[in-house]
Formats: sequence, structure tokens, C-alpha cells
Amino acid sequence: QVQPMESGGGSVQAGESLRLSCTAPGFTRAGCGMEWYRQAAGKQREWVSSLAFDSTIRYANSVKGRFTISKDSANDTVYLQMNSLKPEDTAMYSCQTTSGVPYSRVCDGNWGQGTQVTVSS
Repeated sequence: QVQPMESGGGSVQAGESLRLSCTAPGFTRAGCGMEWYRQAAGKQREWVSSLAFDSTIRYANSVKGRFTISKDSANDTVYLQMNSLKPEDTAMYSCQTTSGVPYSRVCDGNWGQGTQVTVSS
């Protein structure tokens, strides 16, 4: 029901930074959390980071210390600040709404279309 939309991807050189945005109108009011995933060409989709409605934050080991997730609740937007980018970060990045407790159907498993990040060495 709550539909996310990603933006901010692009092509950069190794060591540079990007900030991705995930906007989902109504997701704050609905009590949703948000997760970031990425999928490189020919590989399985990988979980990157999560920000629960109660503000609990988690990161994958592969990005810990380099990426930062944050939110602007007033504008229904979650950000992923990506610093010190590496070629292995190249992937399609997507966001997904999540439901916590109590369960909310409107929050459960809604995906955006994704935004491409390409990092050259």
C-alpha cells in the first residue's frame, strides 16, 4: 500500500560518495520502517541496512563504518549516505517498507523500483 521510490544513484569513482533517497508518502504516519537492499548483476539480492519505526538501526558487515542510514519523518524520506565507495558496491539499490509490532499490512514488503549505483576503480 505504501509505495517507496528511490533516487540519487549514479556513476562515481572509487573513494567518492553518494546519498540515496527513498521517499514513501504516508509511511511515517502508517508506522512503517524501511530497509535498503542491493543486487549486483548476476548475484543474489543482499540486505544492506534497516531503520525500524522505533529508530533501531542495523547494517550489513560489508558496509558498516562507510554507510549511514537516516530518516526525515516529516517528509517521509529515508536516506542512505554512502562514503568511501568501492567497486564491489556497484549494484541496483532498492528500498522496502517493513512492519514492526504491532503488525501493519500496509507496511509489509512494499518495494521501490531501484536506483543504479556504479563505482569504477
